[in-house]
Amino acid sequence: MPNILPLSEVKTTVALQGTIIEAWLAKCLHGGALPPGLRSAMEYSLLAGGKRLRPILCLVSARLFGLAGEAALPFAAAIECIHTYSLIHDDLPAMDNDDLRRGKPSNHKQFDEATAILAGDALLTDAFAFMAGVQEIPAHRVLRALALVAEAAGSSGMVGGQFLDMLYTGAALQGKTVSLEQLATMHAMKTGALLRCPCEAGAVLAGAPEEAVQAMRRYGASLGAAFQITDDILDETGTEETLGKPVGSDKDMGKTTYPSLLGLEHSTRLAAEHAAAATQALAPFHGPEAALLRGLAEYVINRVS
Repeated sequence: MPNILPLSEVKTTVALQGTIIEAWLAKCLHGGALPPGLRSAMEYSLLAGGKRLRPILCLVSARLFGLAGEAALPFAAAIECIHTYSLIHDDLPAMDNDDLRRGKPSNHKQFDEATAILAGDALLTDAFAFMAGVQEIPAHRVLRALALVAEAAGSSGMVGGQFLDMLYTGAALQGKTVSLEQLATMHAMKTGALLRCPCEAGAVLAGAPEEAVQAMRRYGASLGAAFQITDDILDETGTEETLGKPVGSDKDMGKTTYPSLLGLEHSTRLAAEHAAAATQALAPFHGPEAALLRGLAEYVINRVS
């Protein structure tokens, strides 16, 4: 039986790893000619908390293949900058029009819409400078990992998925229905890509063999699916206090979700199946980092926020 880190220890490890990432994020925007007002808007969302799951996945994946986590830290944390940009833009009136994020007013509510757009733009662009500036890893590995992140964040990944999400929402559907296959494809792009790429990029940065990189890709893809299905479930069963954002907004906006297509019970089983598939992808790997990654697959479907 493969070793898996117990859920309580996973939570402790995630919290500890999160503090390391938080420390890097807290200083990454200081220096240079960044206008103070723009920095305030960027840091408002960047330092607002969150699980920091994406950079943690990158660091753990890198360590699994022998790369010290500190070497990959700027790269991993930059992925969190990209994730934060996506949240700022996702909350905008033209997108999901959400007033609350992580228990605080959304960026465009705290500042204004133009500032929020620019803060997101800056976080996205600066992230690539942070990743390209990594010095302790061979350049060809950094370049390949950069390409993976760009693909995951761009038109065939997160941005394309957001476009489909808008196309599949409420009035935009114009009486059409969204199939389970279409929903899965959309979420694999919008949410899954930015959870898959840290796993894959961490392996690439560490110089892992190609078959190991592909195994990490499969792990990340299944983890992303489990994460999104759980998100859909929590939007119906969670509370605003624990989630830090409005509950039931998916239904209010007419979004197609896993529970709306399959019901809560079937959706819960499907999330567990994807978590099991993620664990299975790690079968060739052993040691504490592999145990943590297996534990993270359980963590994403047992979380309450």
